Amino acid sequence: MDRLSAERRSTNMARIKGKNTEPERIVRSVLHRMGYRFRLHDRTLPGTPDIVLRSRKTVVLVHGCFWHRHPRCRFAYTPKSRQQFWLTKFAANVARDRRQRRALRLSGWNVITVWECQTIDRAALGSRLQRDFSRSGLQRQKRGSS
Repeated sequence: MDRLSAERRSTNMARIKGKNTEPERIVRSVLHRMGYRFRLHDRTLPGTPDIVLRSRKTVVLVHGCFWHRHPRCRFAYTPKSRQQFWLTKFAANVARDRRQRRALRLSGWNVITVWECQTIDRAALGSRLQRDFSRSGLQRQKRGSS
């Protein structure tokens, strides 16, 4: 049984944003400090990726652990009420994420996924992003170098 009234629950759910979330702002801040420049929410790409580094043909998807079901994460819990609704909702989210990643990759884009829980430690996040960029040959070009 839900402890909140239907009106209060509706209000809470309506306040959840899809763009410019705190984890997304943290990732953008870390990338900017690393010297990367990017665009946001490119609607011409499948799934409207959160962060687009067009010159590096790379997108960064910032996923909430709860909504996108981060495996083995404590934030990816399932609510106790209306479990069938939630399980169906989560399965649809995961399937949509998989389709969008596949479409991006088939279009030649590198896809990096950052989970909400990974934004807690900004230094670790920066190291992880640098590793991901290095693996795919996406190091930042220093200004003034040829």
